[in-house]
Amino acid sequence: MSPENQTRLDLLRSAPLNAWIALSEDESRIVAVGANYREVSDKADAAGKTDAIVLKTPPTWAPLTV
Repeated sequence: MSPENQTRLDLLRSAPLNAWIALSEDESRIVAVGANYREVSDKADAAGKTDAIVLKTPPTWAPLTV
């Protein structure tokens, strides 16, 4: 796994479960956390991160199988 991908994976694993999060544009930091999309989007905007990547984390992390 590349160092960039490992950093991204570690970041996502550190995020609260079952929450909305906003990542910095380069996906190196969590810049906002909220209970819904609007809350996390508003927090990211207030932090000056208008190009944040907003996503919802799962209730639990489960390994993928192929």
